[in-house]
Amino acid sequence: MNPLFIFGMLLLLLFFSGIRIVYEYKRALKFRFGKYVKTLNPGFRWIIPVVETIQKVDIRVITINIISQEVMTEDNVPCSIDGVVFFKISNAEKAVLEVEEYNFAITQLSQAALRDVCGKVELDTILSKREEMGKNIKSIVEHETSDWGIDIIDVKIKDIQLPENMRRMMANQAEAERSRRARIILAQAEEQAATALLSAGKMIDQSPSAIKLRLYQTLSNIAAEKNSTILFPFPEEVLPRNTKGKTE
Repeated sequence: MNPLFIFGMLLLLLFFSGIRIVYEYKRALKFRFGKYVKTLNPGFRWIIPVVETIQKVDIRVITINIISQEVMTEDNVPCSIDGVVFFKISNAEKAVLEVEEYNFAITQLSQAALRDVCGKVELDTILSKREEMGKNIKSIVEHETSDWGIDIIDVKIKDIQLPENMRRMMANQAEAERSRRARIILAQAEEQAATALLSAGKMIDQSPSAIKLRLYQTLSNIAAEKNSTILFPFPEEVLPRNTKGKTE
């Protein structure tokens, strides 16, 4: 076999073995004999086989779950809290050269920050101010990862698991609160109704005709049922009035 042909085939094989495709959402760090050379942008790239290697980094938004953490709140209530971290690689070189396994490092930092933040506040604060708790965790993690070329986009608290006895007590508290509000609303309604009746009574007392009209309306309402016997009172106006002279 022709040596030139063999040599050409080897060169062709060497060329194809060095082809690399970098996608738009990734960056590739090129190393030559283990030393960082440069960062390759998306597109068709070629490296020297054996001599050079690349390590690809995804620059899209990455989501990491914070596994459930056992936390003792400031008011001594045990609870399990989990969350999620959103981050993005802003500097691929630092993310690879400054920290080993940045995903694992961010996970550990987030877990520690969650325990630290939630352990310094009361349970009611955690339940009512999740957004604020997430921002506090984000600021802690962001401070630690600022030198790694990583931007922490957001931290969310997903779920808070409470002990069964605590759930029952909170349910009883909520039920008692609803009962208290219902009684207050009923009392306010009674007060408003009494005020209205008092005002109506005063207006009726000022006019004898209004009293009669009210009486007739009441009789009309009773007669509509057709199951009662009505004793119509004899009007006092038709009764004879004794004057002082006649009495004498």
